[in-house]
Amino acid sequence: MNATEDSRVHTEDATQASGTESERVFLVVLDNSVEMRVALHFACLRARRTGGRVAFLFVQEHADFQHWVAVGDLMREEAREEGEEMLQRLSADALKWAGSLPIYYMREGDRREELFSLLEEEPSISVVVLAASAGSEGPGPIISYVWGKGAGRLRIPITIVPGSLTEEEIVALT
Repeated sequence: MNATEDSRVHTEDATQASGTESERVFLVVLDNSVEMRVALHFACLRARRTGGRVAFLFVQEHADFQHWVAVGDLMREEAREEGEEMLQRLSADALKWAGSLPIYYMREGDRREELFSLLEEEPSISVVVLAASAGSEGPGPIISYVWGKGAGRLRIPITIVPGSLTEEEIVALT
């Protein structure tokens, strides 16, 4: 499928299906921030302690090269490969911290919109775990969106943890 035909490329490892309806699924939105690792660690430990699972959402931003289709296609493919590498790398951490491999969701588009689309489509997700930026630039784009335009679209709880938590603090909180 050409990524320009459907902006929401969805893949899920069939062996990592979401499990039983009573199982809590903690969703972490992946990016390259330091804060994301805090959210991931927190979600994994909560999942382990509650008998739940962790899910990853990786959203590939649109590559806008309409006049050079081949360049745009190459950029999309490279970004997808980087996303798959990130999923594999972080899956090892999830296995260590949560005791099970995560559920994977890969999409293309705007990260905030794709998060809300996934939440509308996937009833097995119980909680979204985000970490607030520790810097002075604000809490981060997804948290800002949730507090503003996205608040009315929520159907599940959002857990926001401070992005500056240490490993010891995360363990103590979970």
